[in-house]
Amino acid sequence: MDQPIVTHIGQPDWLSISCFAVLIFVTLLITYWAARRTKGTDEFFTAGRSITGFQNGMAITGDFVSASSFLGFTGLIALYGFDGLIYTTAGLMGWPLVLFLLAEPLRNLGRYTFTDVLAFRLQQVPIRIAASISGLSVTLFYMISQMIGGGYLIKLMFGLSYETAEIIVGMAMICYVMFGGMLATTWVQIIKAALLLGGAAVLSILVLAQFNFNPITLMQTASDTYGSGILVPGSLYANSLDAVSLALAFMLGTAGLPHVLMRFYTVPDAQAARSSAFYATGFIGAFYIMTFIMGFGAMVIVGQDVIKHFEPSGNMSVLLMSEILGGDGFLGFISAATFATILAVVAGLTLSGAATLSHDLYANVIKKGKSNPQSEMRVARISTCILGLLAIVLGIVFKGQNVAIPVGLAFSIAASANFPALILAVFWRKATTKGVVSGIAVGTVGSLALIYLSPIVQIEVLGKAEALFPFKNPAIFVIPVSFFVGIVVSLLTKDPEADKLYEKMQYQIHHGQAPAPVAH
Repeated sequence: MDQPIVTHIGQPDWLSISCFAVLIFVTLLITYWAARRTKGTDEFFTAGRSITGFQNGMAITGDFVSASSFLGFTGLIALYGFDGLIYTTAGLMGWPLVLFLLAEPLRNLGRYTFTDVLAFRLQQVPIRIAASISGLSVTLFYMISQMIGGGYLIKLMFGLSYETAEIIVGMAMICYVMFGGMLATTWVQIIKAALLLGGAAVLSILVLAQFNFNPITLMQTASDTYGSGILVPGSLYANSLDAVSLALAFMLGTAGLPHVLMRFYTVPDAQAARSSAFYATGFIGAFYIMTFIMGFGAMVIVGQDVIKHFEPSGNMSVLLMSEILGGDGFLGFISAATFATILAVVAGLTLSGAATLSHDLYANVIKKGKSNPQSEMRVARISTCILGLLAIVLGIVFKGQNVAIPVGLAFSIAASANFPALILAVFWRKATTKGVVSGIAVGTVGSLALIYLSPIVQIEVLGKAEALFPFKNPAIFVIPVSFFVGIVVSLLTKDPEADKLYEKMQYQIHHGQAPAPVAH
Protein backbone atom coordinates (compact mmCIF):
# COMPACT_ATOMS: atom_id res chain seq x y z
CA MET A 1 0.00 0.00 0.00
CA ASP A 2 1.15 3.54 -0.72
CA GLN A 3 0.50 5.04 2.71
CA PRO A 4 2.03 3.82 5.95
CA ILE A 5 -0.18 1.81 8.28
CA VAL A 6 -0.63 3.00 11.83
CA THR A 7 -0.96 0.03 14.15
CA HIS A 8 -1.10 -0.68 17.87
CA ILE A 9 0.39 -4.12 17.39
CA GLY A 10 3.55 -4.29 19.49
CA GLN A 11 2.14 -1.91 22.10
CA PRO A 12 0.18 -2.96 25.21
CA ASP A 13 -3.52 -2.35 24.60
CA TRP A 14 -6.14 -2.62 27.36
CA LEU A 15 -8.87 -3.82 25.02
CA SER A 16 -6.74 -6.70 23.77
CA ILE A 17 -5.56 -7.45 27.30
CA SER A 18 -9.20 -7.58 28.44
CA CYS A 19 -10.10 -10.05 25.67
CA PHE A 20 -7.16 -12.24 26.68
CA ALA A 21 -8.09 -11.99 30.37
CA VAL A 22 -11.69 -13.05 29.70
CA LEU A 23 -10.50 -15.98 27.58
CA ILE A 24 -8.04 -17.18 30.23
CA PHE A 25 -10.67 -16.81 32.98
CA VAL A 26 -13.27 -18.83 31.04
CA THR A 27 -10.85 -21.59 30.09
CA LEU A 28 -9.57 -21.86 33.68
CA LEU A 29 -13.17 -22.20 34.87
CA ILE A 30 -13.61 -25.02 32.35
CA THR A 31 -10.43 -26.64 33.64
CA TYR A 32 -11.67 -26.40 37.24
CA TRP A 33 -15.02 -27.93 36.23
CA ALA A 34 -13.31 -30.70 34.27
CA ALA A 35 -10.81 -31.42 37.04
CA ARG A 36 -13.67 -32.22 39.43
CA ARG A 37 -14.92 -34.84 36.94
CA THR A 38 -11.56 -36.32 35.98
CA LYS A 39 -11.11 -39.22 38.37
CA GLY A 40 -9.35 -41.90 36.33
CA THR A 41 -7.47 -42.68 33.13
CA ASP A 42 -10.65 -42.97 31.02
CA GLU A 43 -11.74 -39.46 32.01
CA PHE A 44 -8.22 -38.07 31.66
CA PHE A 45 -7.50 -39.49 28.20
CA THR A 46 -10.97 -39.83 26.61
CA ALA A 47 -13.36 -37.60 28.64
CA GLY A 48 -15.18 -40.78 29.66
CA ARG A 49 -16.14 -41.35 25.98
CA SER A 50 -19.05 -38.96 26.59
CA ILE A 51 -18.52 -36.47 23.73
CA THR A 52 -21.19 -36.38 20.98
CA GLY A 53 -20.39 -36.59 17.27
CA PHE A 54 -21.10 -32.89 16.68
CA GLN A 55 -19.11 -31.80 19.73
CA ASN A 56 -16.20 -33.99 18.70
CA GLY A 57 -16.36 -32.62 15.15
CA MET A 58 -15.99 -29.12 16.57
CA ALA A 59 -13.20 -30.28 18.88
CA ILE A 60 -11.36 -31.98 15.99
CA THR A 61 -11.65 -28.71 14.08
CA GLY A 62 -10.18 -26.94 17.10
CA ASP A 63 -7.39 -29.51 17.25
CA PHE A 64 -6.60 -29.55 13.52
CA VAL A 65 -7.04 -25.89 12.57
CA SER A 66 -4.01 -24.63 14.38
CA ALA A 67 -1.93 -21.48 14.57
CA SER A 68 -0.17 -22.72 11.45
CA SER A 69 -3.50 -22.60 9.61
CA PHE A 70 -4.71 -19.21 10.83
CA LEU A 71 -1.40 -17.36 11.07
CA GLY A 72 0.98 -19.41 8.90
CA PHE A 73 -1.18 -20.44 5.95
CA THR A 74 -2.69 -16.98 5.52
CA GLY A 75 0.81 -15.48 5.83
CA LEU A 76 2.18 -17.80 3.14
CA ILE A 77 -0.72 -16.97 0.82
CA ALA A 78 -0.20 -13.25 1.49
CA LEU A 79 3.52 -13.46 0.64
CA TYR A 80 3.58 -16.17 -2.04
CA GLY A 81 0.08 -16.43 -3.47
CA PHE A 82 -0.78 -19.71 -5.16
CA ASP A 83 1.88 -21.86 -3.47
CA GLY A 84 0.46 -21.02 -0.05
CA LEU A 85 -2.79 -22.70 -1.10
CA ILE A 86 -1.03 -26.08 -1.26
CA TYR A 87 -1.12 -26.22 2.53
CA THR A 88 -4.88 -25.65 2.75
CA THR A 89 -6.12 -27.82 -0.11
CA ALA A 90 -3.86 -30.79 0.62
CA GLY A 91 -4.74 -30.75 4.33
CA LEU A 92 -8.45 -30.86 3.51
CA MET A 93 -7.98 -33.72 1.04
CA GLY A 94 -6.76 -35.94 3.87
CA TRP A 95 -10.09 -35.92 5.69
CA PRO A 96 -11.97 -38.28 3.33
CA LEU A 97 -9.26 -40.85 4.16
CA VAL A 98 -9.94 -40.42 7.85
CA LEU A 99 -13.71 -40.50 7.37
CA PHE A 100 -13.94 -43.57 5.13
CA LEU A 101 -10.87 -45.58 6.17
CA LEU A 102 -9.86 -44.96 9.75
CA ALA A 103 -12.60 -43.39 11.92
CA GLU A 104 -14.46 -46.66 12.55
CA PRO A 105 -11.40 -48.93 13.02
CA LEU A 106 -9.84 -46.46 15.42
CA ARG A 107 -12.94 -46.20 17.60
CA ASN A 108 -13.60 -49.96 17.68
CA LEU A 109 -10.02 -51.21 18.08
CA GLY A 110 -8.23 -48.72 20.30
CA ARG A 111 -8.45 -47.41 23.82
CA TYR A 112 -6.36 -44.25 24.22
CA THR A 113 -3.86 -43.93 21.33
CA PHE A 114 -3.54 -44.91 17.67
CA THR A 115 -0.80 -47.31 18.79
CA ASP A 116 -3.52 -49.43 20.43
CA VAL A 117 -4.79 -50.21 16.92
CA LEU A 118 -1.37 -51.43 15.78
CA ALA A 119 -0.92 -53.46 18.96
CA PHE A 120 -4.31 -55.16 18.58
CA ARG A 121 -2.79 -58.04 16.62
CA LEU A 122 0.92 -57.25 16.59
CA GLN A 123 3.45 -57.79 19.38
CA GLN A 124 3.01 -55.20 22.11
CA VAL A 125 6.55 -54.16 23.03
CA PRO A 126 8.23 -53.62 19.64
CA ILE A 127 5.20 -52.03 17.98
CA ARG A 128 4.52 -49.65 20.87
CA ILE A 129 8.15 -48.54 21.09
CA ALA A 130 8.38 -47.88 17.34
CA ALA A 131 5.00 -46.12 17.10
CA SER A 132 5.73 -44.06 20.23
CA ILE A 133 8.94 -42.71 18.71
CA SER A 134 7.21 -41.74 15.47
CA GLY A 135 4.20 -40.31 17.31
CA LEU A 136 6.33 -38.20 19.64
CA SER A 137 8.36 -36.92 16.66
CA VAL A 138 5.15 -35.75 14.98
CA THR A 139 3.89 -34.21 18.21
CA LEU A 140 7.06 -32.23 18.86
CA PHE A 141 7.34 -30.79 15.33
CA TYR A 142 3.65 -29.83 15.41
CA MET A 143 4.13 -28.30 18.83
CA ILE A 144 7.01 -26.13 17.62
CA SER A 145 4.75 -24.27 15.19
CA GLN A 146 2.12 -23.56 17.83
CA MET A 147 4.72 -22.26 20.27
CA ILE A 148 6.24 -19.99 17.62
CA GLY A 149 2.82 -18.56 16.84
CA GLY A 150 1.95 -18.09 20.50
CA GLY A 151 5.28 -16.45 21.25
CA TYR A 152 5.01 -13.89 18.47
CA LEU A 153 1.36 -13.20 19.22
CA ILE A 154 1.93 -12.42 22.91
CA LYS A 155 5.12 -10.52 22.11
CA LEU A 156 3.46 -8.23 19.57
CA MET A 157 0.22 -7.75 21.49
CA PHE A 158 1.71 -6.99 24.91
CA GLY A 159 5.20 -5.77 24.09
CA LEU A 160 6.82 -8.64 26.02
CA SER A 161 9.99 -10.45 25.02
CA TYR A 162 9.54 -13.53 22.82
CA GLU A 163 11.04 -15.77 25.49
CA THR A 164 8.66 -14.47 28.19
CA ALA A 165 5.75 -15.01 25.84
CA GLU A 166 6.82 -18.63 25.26
CA ILE A 167 6.87 -19.29 29.00
CA ILE A 168 3.35 -17.83 29.40
CA VAL A 169 1.93 -20.02 26.62
CA GLY A 170 3.68 -23.14 27.92
CA MET A 171 2.59 -22.72 31.53
CA ALA A 172 -1.06 -22.04 30.60
CA MET A 173 -1.16 -25.18 28.48
CA ILE A 174 0.37 -27.31 31.28
CA CYS A 175 -2.41 -26.17 33.63
CA TYR A 176 -5.19 -27.13 31.19
CA VAL A 177 -3.87 -30.62 30.53
CA MET A 178 -2.51 -31.54 33.96
CA PHE A 179 -5.68 -30.67 35.85
CA GLY A 180 -8.51 -30.93 33.31
CA GLY A 181 -7.35 -33.73 31.01
CA MET A 182 -9.30 -34.51 27.83
CA LEU A 183 -12.59 -33.05 29.10
CA ALA A 184 -11.09 -29.58 29.63
CA THR A 185 -9.06 -29.86 26.43
CA THR A 186 -12.17 -30.81 24.45
CA TRP A 187 -14.23 -27.86 25.62
CA VAL A 188 -11.35 -25.42 25.14
CA GLN A 189 -11.09 -26.77 21.59
CA ILE A 190 -14.84 -26.40 20.98
CA ILE A 191 -14.85 -22.80 22.23
CA LYS A 192 -11.74 -22.05 20.20
CA ALA A 193 -13.28 -23.54 17.02
CA ALA A 194 -16.42 -21.43 17.42
CA LEU A 195 -14.38 -18.26 18.02
CA LEU A 196 -12.03 -18.94 15.12
CA LEU A 197 -14.72 -19.86 12.59
CA GLY A 198 -16.79 -16.84 13.60
CA GLY A 199 -13.82 -14.47 13.49
CA ALA A 200 -12.61 -15.81 10.14
CA ALA A 201 -16.11 -15.47 8.68
CA VAL A 202 -16.42 -11.84 9.79
CA LEU A 203 -12.92 -11.03 8.55
CA SER A 204 -13.60 -12.68 5.17
CA ILE A 205 -16.81 -10.65 4.78
CA LEU A 206 -14.92 -7.45 5.63
CA VAL A 207 -12.30 -8.31 2.99
CA LEU A 208 -14.84 -9.10 0.29
CA ALA A 209 -16.73 -5.89 1.10
CA GLN A 210 -13.65 -3.99 -0.13
CA PHE A 211 -14.01 -5.67 -3.53
CA ASN A 212 -17.81 -5.58 -4.07
CA PHE A 213 -18.05 -9.13 -2.68
CA ASN A 214 -16.35 -10.44 -5.81
CA PRO A 215 -13.36 -12.78 -5.21
CA ILE A 216 -12.32 -12.38 -8.86
CA THR A 217 -11.87 -8.64 -8.30
CA LEU A 218 -9.70 -9.44 -5.25
CA MET A 219 -7.54 -11.80 -7.31
CA GLN A 220 -7.27 -9.31 -10.16
CA THR A 221 -6.18 -6.57 -7.78
CA ALA A 222 -3.52 -8.86 -6.32
CA SER A 223 -2.30 -9.74 -9.81
CA ASP A 224 -2.22 -6.08 -10.89
CA THR A 225 -0.25 -5.13 -7.77
CA TYR A 226 2.29 -7.97 -7.58
CA GLY A 227 2.25 -9.51 -11.04
CA SER A 228 0.51 -12.57 -12.44
CA GLY A 229 3.19 -14.80 -10.87
CA ILE A 230 1.32 -14.85 -7.57
CA LEU A 231 -1.55 -16.71 -9.26
CA VAL A 232 0.59 -19.57 -10.56
CA PRO A 233 2.89 -22.13 -8.86
CA GLY A 234 6.57 -21.52 -8.28
CA SER A 235 6.96 -18.54 -5.95
CA LEU A 236 7.52 -20.57 -2.77
CA TYR A 237 8.39 -23.98 -4.22
CA ALA A 238 10.30 -23.49 -7.45
CA ASN A 239 10.74 -27.27 -7.71
CA SER A 240 7.41 -28.89 -8.58
CA LEU A 241 8.53 -32.10 -6.85
CA ASP A 242 8.78 -30.18 -3.59
CA ALA A 243 5.22 -28.92 -4.00
CA VAL A 244 3.90 -32.42 -4.74
CA SER A 245 5.81 -33.80 -1.76
CA LEU A 246 4.27 -31.20 0.53
CA ALA A 247 0.77 -31.93 -0.78
CA LEU A 248 1.30 -35.67 -0.31
CA ALA A 249 2.53 -35.11 3.25
CA PHE A 250 -0.55 -33.11 4.19
CA MET A 251 -3.00 -35.44 2.49
CA LEU A 252 -1.69 -38.70 3.97
CA GLY A 253 -0.27 -37.19 7.15
CA THR A 254 -3.73 -36.06 8.25
CA ALA A 255 -4.58 -39.74 8.70
CA GLY A 256 -1.50 -40.26 10.87
CA LEU A 257 -1.61 -37.37 13.38
CA PRO A 258 -1.66 -38.89 16.90
CA HIS A 259 -3.42 -35.97 18.58
CA VAL A 260 -6.21 -35.93 15.96
CA LEU A 261 -6.65 -39.71 15.85
CA MET A 262 -6.86 -39.73 19.65
CA ARG A 263 -10.07 -37.71 19.46
CA PHE A 264 -11.99 -40.69 18.04
CA TYR A 265 -11.75 -42.39 21.43
CA THR A 266 -13.79 -39.64 23.11
CA VAL A 267 -17.09 -40.66 21.45
CA PRO A 268 -19.35 -43.52 22.61
CA ASP A 269 -19.46 -45.60 19.41
CA ALA A 270 -18.32 -45.97 15.79
CA GLN A 271 -21.31 -44.09 14.39
CA ALA A 272 -20.39 -41.06 16.49
CA ALA A 273 -16.79 -41.41 15.29
CA ARG A 274 -17.91 -41.29 11.65
CA SER A 275 -20.25 -38.35 12.25
CA SER A 276 -17.53 -36.42 14.06
CA ALA A 277 -15.20 -36.92 11.08
CA PHE A 278 -17.99 -35.76 8.77
CA TYR A 279 -18.65 -32.59 10.78
CA ALA A 280 -14.92 -31.91 11.07
CA THR A 281 -14.49 -32.17 7.29
CA GLY A 282 -17.21 -29.56 6.75
CA PHE A 283 -15.92 -27.12 9.37
CA ILE A 284 -12.30 -27.46 8.27
CA GLY A 285 -13.24 -27.08 4.60
CA ALA A 286 -15.18 -23.90 5.36
CA PHE A 287 -12.25 -22.45 7.28
CA TYR A 288 -9.72 -23.24 4.55
CA ILE A 289 -11.88 -21.51 1.96
CA MET A 290 -11.73 -18.44 4.16
CA THR A 291 -7.92 -18.61 4.43
CA PHE A 292 -7.87 -18.13 0.66
CA ILE A 293 -9.83 -14.88 1.01
CA MET A 294 -7.92 -13.70 4.08
CA GLY A 295 -4.50 -14.46 2.56
CA PHE A 296 -5.06 -12.59 -0.70
CA GLY A 297 -6.88 -9.87 1.24
CA ALA A 298 -3.83 -9.31 3.44
CA MET A 299 -1.62 -9.25 0.33
CA VAL A 300 -3.64 -6.37 -1.15
CA ILE A 301 -5.00 -4.50 1.88
CA VAL A 302 -1.94 -4.67 4.15
CA GLY A 303 0.78 -5.11 1.53
CA GLN A 304 3.69 -7.52 1.43
CA ASP A 305 6.28 -4.92 2.50
CA VAL A 306 4.30 -4.01 5.62
CA ILE A 307 3.74 -7.68 6.46
CA LYS A 308 7.46 -8.44 6.18
CA HIS A 309 8.31 -5.36 8.23
CA PHE A 310 6.37 -6.65 11.22
CA GLU A 311 7.36 -10.31 10.89
CA PRO A 312 9.42 -11.57 7.91
CA SER A 313 7.68 -14.96 7.75
CA GLY A 314 4.21 -13.44 7.39
CA ASN A 315 2.77 -14.82 10.63
CA MET A 316 1.16 -11.51 11.67
CA SER A 317 -0.54 -10.64 8.35
CA VAL A 318 -4.04 -11.61 9.46
CA LEU A 319 -3.74 -9.58 12.67
CA LEU A 320 -2.59 -6.50 10.78
CA MET A 321 -5.54 -6.82 8.43
CA SER A 322 -7.93 -7.30 11.35
CA GLU A 323 -6.86 -3.98 12.82
CA ILE A 324 -7.14 -2.16 9.50
CA LEU A 325 -10.62 -3.46 8.72
CA GLY A 326 -12.16 -3.74 12.19
CA GLY A 327 -10.21 -1.47 14.50
CA ASP A 328 -8.74 -2.19 17.91
CA GLY A 329 -11.81 -4.03 19.18
CA PHE A 330 -11.82 -6.52 16.33
CA LEU A 331 -8.05 -6.92 16.61
CA GLY A 332 -8.49 -7.79 20.30
CA PHE A 333 -11.13 -10.40 19.45
CA ILE A 334 -9.10 -12.00 16.65
CA SER A 335 -5.99 -12.01 18.84
CA ALA A 336 -7.89 -13.73 21.64
CA ALA A 337 -9.32 -16.28 19.17
CA THR A 338 -5.82 -16.91 17.85
CA PHE A 339 -4.46 -17.37 21.36
CA ALA A 340 -7.29 -19.81 22.08
CA THR A 341 -6.28 -21.65 18.93
CA ILE A 342 -2.72 -22.01 20.13
CA LEU A 343 -3.69 -23.10 23.65
CA ALA A 344 -6.21 -25.64 22.39
CA VAL A 345 -3.88 -27.26 19.88
CA VAL A 346 -0.87 -27.32 22.21
CA ALA A 347 -3.09 -28.84 24.91
CA GLY A 348 -4.22 -31.56 22.49
CA LEU A 349 -0.65 -32.26 21.44
CA THR A 350 0.56 -32.42 25.03
CA LEU A 351 -2.26 -34.76 26.00
CA SER A 352 -1.41 -37.02 23.06
CA GLY A 353 2.26 -37.04 24.04
CA ALA A 354 1.40 -37.74 27.67
CA ALA A 355 -0.82 -40.66 26.59
CA THR A 356 2.04 -42.07 24.52
CA LEU A 357 4.51 -41.87 27.40
CA SER A 358 2.18 -43.11 30.13
CA HIS A 359 -0.09 -45.58 28.31
CA ASP A 360 2.06 -46.93 25.47
CA LEU A 361 5.52 -46.87 27.03
CA TYR A 362 5.00 -46.95 30.81
CA ALA A 363 1.89 -49.11 31.16
CA ASN A 364 2.36 -51.49 28.23
CA VAL A 365 6.13 -51.64 27.70
CA ILE A 366 7.74 -51.01 31.09
CA LYS A 367 4.94 -52.51 33.21
CA LYS A 368 3.85 -54.98 30.49
CA GLY A 369 0.16 -54.15 30.95
CA LYS A 370 0.20 -54.60 34.73
CA SER A 371 0.21 -50.98 35.88
CA ASN A 372 -2.60 -49.52 37.99
CA PRO A 373 -4.64 -46.46 36.93
CA GLN A 374 -3.18 -44.29 39.71
CA SER A 375 0.42 -44.81 38.61
CA GLU A 376 -0.54 -44.30 34.96
CA MET A 377 -2.22 -41.01 35.82
CA ARG A 378 0.83 -39.93 37.81
CA VAL A 379 3.13 -40.67 34.88
CA ALA A 380 0.74 -38.84 32.53
CA ARG A 381 0.86 -35.70 34.65
CA ILE A 382 4.66 -35.84 34.98
CA SER A 383 4.84 -36.32 31.21
CA THR A 384 2.63 -33.26 30.74
CA CYS A 385 5.12 -31.12 32.69
CA ILE A 386 8.10 -32.50 30.75
CA LEU A 387 6.43 -31.97 27.38
CA GLY A 388 5.33 -28.47 28.35
CA LEU A 389 8.86 -27.46 29.32
CA LEU A 390 10.24 -29.06 26.16
CA ALA A 391 7.70 -27.12 24.09
CA ILE A 392 8.92 -23.85 25.61
CA VAL A 393 12.55 -24.69 24.79
CA LEU A 394 11.77 -25.76 21.21
CA GLY A 395 9.66 -22.65 20.63
CA ILE A 396 12.64 -20.49 21.60
CA VAL A 397 15.13 -22.52 19.51
CA PHE A 398 13.01 -22.29 16.33
CA LYS A 399 12.28 -18.57 16.73
CA GLY A 400 11.78 -16.86 13.35
CA GLN A 401 10.30 -19.74 11.34
CA ASN A 402 6.94 -19.36 9.60
CA VAL A 403 4.62 -21.44 11.76
CA ALA A 404 3.43 -23.46 8.74
CA ILE A 405 6.91 -24.88 8.01
CA PRO A 406 7.36 -27.15 11.09
CA VAL A 407 3.78 -28.37 10.61
CA GLY A 408 4.66 -29.46 7.08
CA LEU A 409 7.52 -31.50 8.54
CA ALA A 410 5.24 -33.03 11.21
CA PHE A 411 2.81 -34.09 8.50
CA SER A 412 5.71 -35.59 6.55
CA ILE A 413 6.65 -37.89 9.46
CA ALA A 414 3.00 -38.79 10.07
CA ALA A 415 2.53 -39.64 6.40
CA SER A 416 5.79 -41.60 6.15
CA ALA A 417 5.64 -43.60 9.39
CA ASN A 418 2.17 -43.66 10.97
CA PHE A 419 -0.06 -43.81 7.90
CA PRO A 420 1.69 -46.81 6.24
CA ALA A 421 1.72 -48.64 9.58
CA LEU A 422 -2.03 -48.17 10.09
CA ILE A 423 -2.89 -49.22 6.54
CA LEU A 424 -0.73 -52.35 6.65
CA ALA A 425 -1.75 -53.43 10.17
CA VAL A 426 -5.48 -52.91 9.67
CA PHE A 427 -6.08 -53.87 6.04
CA TRP A 428 -3.36 -56.40 5.07
CA ARG A 429 -3.54 -59.85 6.58
CA LYS A 430 0.10 -60.70 5.82
CA ALA A 431 1.47 -57.73 7.77
CA THR A 432 3.81 -58.89 10.53
CA THR A 433 5.20 -57.17 13.60
CA LYS A 434 8.70 -56.99 12.11
CA GLY A 435 7.33 -55.65 8.85
CA VAL A 436 5.29 -52.86 10.40
CA VAL A 437 8.06 -51.94 12.86
CA SER A 438 10.56 -51.79 9.98
CA GLY A 439 8.23 -49.53 8.00
CA ILE A 440 7.77 -47.20 10.97
CA ALA A 441 11.52 -47.08 11.59
CA VAL A 442 12.32 -46.27 7.96
CA GLY A 443 9.55 -43.66 7.83
CA THR A 444 10.61 -41.94 11.05
CA VAL A 445 14.39 -42.10 10.70
CA GLY A 446 14.28 -41.37 6.97
CA SER A 447 12.07 -38.32 7.48
CA LEU A 448 14.11 -36.95 10.39
CA ALA A 449 17.40 -37.48 8.55
CA LEU A 450 16.22 -35.80 5.34
CA ILE A 451 14.61 -32.97 7.30
CA TYR A 452 17.93 -32.36 9.06
CA LEU A 453 19.77 -32.36 5.72
CA SER A 454 17.15 -30.15 4.03
CA PRO A 455 17.29 -26.36 3.46
CA ILE A 456 14.77 -25.90 6.31
CA VAL A 457 17.39 -26.86 8.91
CA GLN A 458 20.73 -26.46 7.16
CA ILE A 459 20.10 -23.02 5.65
CA GLU A 460 17.23 -21.43 7.57
CA VAL A 461 18.12 -22.68 11.08
CA LEU A 462 21.86 -23.41 10.99
CA GLY A 463 22.70 -20.64 8.52
CA LYS A 464 24.76 -22.75 6.12
CA ALA A 465 25.17 -21.78 2.48
CA GLU A 466 23.62 -24.92 1.02
CA ALA A 467 21.91 -28.17 2.00
CA LEU A 468 22.95 -31.71 1.10
CA PHE A 469 19.30 -32.69 0.48
CA PRO A 470 17.82 -30.03 -1.83
CA PHE A 471 14.11 -30.56 -1.09
CA LYS A 472 12.19 -28.90 1.74
CA ASN A 473 9.82 -31.81 2.34
CA PRO A 474 10.92 -35.47 2.12
CA ALA A 475 7.49 -37.15 2.09
CA ILE A 476 7.44 -38.11 -1.59
CA PHE A 477 10.69 -40.02 -1.16
CA VAL A 478 10.10 -41.64 2.23
CA ILE A 479 6.44 -42.75 1.97
CA PRO A 480 6.95 -45.30 -0.84
CA VAL A 481 10.12 -46.62 0.82
CA SER A 482 8.25 -47.08 4.13
CA PHE A 483 5.48 -49.05 2.39
CA PHE A 484 8.01 -51.07 0.42
CA VAL A 485 10.09 -52.01 3.47
CA GLY A 486 6.99 -52.86 5.49
CA ILE A 487 5.65 -55.15 2.74
CA VAL A 488 8.94 -56.87 1.92
CA VAL A 489 9.89 -57.53 5.56
CA SER A 490 6.37 -58.84 6.25
CA LEU A 491 6.66 -61.27 3.33
CA LEU A 492 10.05 -62.45 4.57
CA THR A 493 8.96 -62.99 8.18
CA LYS A 494 6.25 -64.95 9.94
CA ASP A 495 3.89 -63.80 12.67
CA PRO A 496 1.33 -66.56 13.40
CA GLU A 497 -0.31 -64.56 16.19
CA ALA A 498 -0.89 -61.57 13.89
CA ASP A 499 -2.43 -63.83 11.26
CA LYS A 500 -4.60 -65.55 13.86
CA LEU A 501 -5.96 -62.25 15.22
CA TYR A 502 -6.71 -60.75 11.79
CA GLU A 503 -10.26 -62.17 11.65
CA LYS A 504 -10.97 -60.98 15.17
CA MET A 505 -9.74 -57.51 14.18
CA GLN A 506 -12.00 -57.38 11.12
CA TYR A 507 -15.00 -58.51 13.15
CA GLN A 508 -14.36 -55.91 15.84
CA ILE A 509 -13.86 -53.12 13.26
CA HIS A 510 -17.40 -53.64 11.96
CA HIS A 511 -19.25 -54.79 15.07
CA GLY A 512 -17.45 -52.98 17.87
CA GLN A 513 -16.78 -56.12 19.87
CA ALA A 514 -15.08 -59.46 19.40
CA PRO A 515 -17.11 -62.68 19.02
CA ALA A 516 -15.15 -64.30 21.83
CA PRO A 517 -12.09 -63.43 23.94
CA VAL A 518 -8.83 -64.48 22.37
CA ALA A 519 -5.61 -64.66 24.37
CA HIS A 520 -2.94 -62.24 23.17
